[in-house]
Amino acid sequence: MLKTTTALMTATALMAAPAFAGNVQEPTPEPVIAAPVAPPAPVGPNWTGFYAGGQLGYGDVDTGAAGVDGDGLIGGLIAGYDYDYGNNWVVGLGLDYDFADIDLGAAASLEDVFRIKSRLGYKVGNGLLYGTGGYAWADTDTLGDDNGYFFGAGYEHMISQNLSLGGEVLYHKFENFGTAGVDVDATTVQARAAFRF
Repeated sequence: MLKTTTALMTATALMAAPAFAGNVQEPTPEPVIAAPVAPPAPVGPNWTGFYAGGQLGYGDVDTGAAGVDGDGLIGGLIAGYDYDYGNNWVVGLGLDYDFADIDLGAAASLEDVFRIKSRLGYKVGNGLLYGTGGYAWADTDTLGDDNGYFFGAGYEHMISQNLSLGGEVLYHKFENFGTAGVDVDATTVQARAAFRF
């Protein structure tokens, strides 16, 4: 009986031996789960939102007609909306209305300029370097008014999330202006301040 029990125990131990010895195959490695990649952080401040403010500067008007040109102070109100794409690009639409009293010799005086503008900007730190263009309307005291176009460039710097300061240079073109029938070129250089909300 003792021999039978010993033989059974030996046989059981031998059959179980490979299980204790372990598997000869390498264990399958656990899959590596990659950490999610964070989206790139926005460059500079967020420019999305409405703004309103004012501008003041210098205007130079040339008609090509002898003695009908002049320069002087120009300034007014600005308003618009910018959209920040979250990378380096900003697009916007705006309105400008400038008051002026630029004497064009004995013929007339430039009194008002209105613009509907679009702009495309590239962020540089806390600033925005941009190109702009659009529709322009100008009015004089004696030669009537006319429609034209403008284009230019500017730079705006975010002082805080609600205040920006900048400067802009615009070239305007009006063909066959009002009752004068002459082409008018005008260049403005203005400093701008905007409250952003």
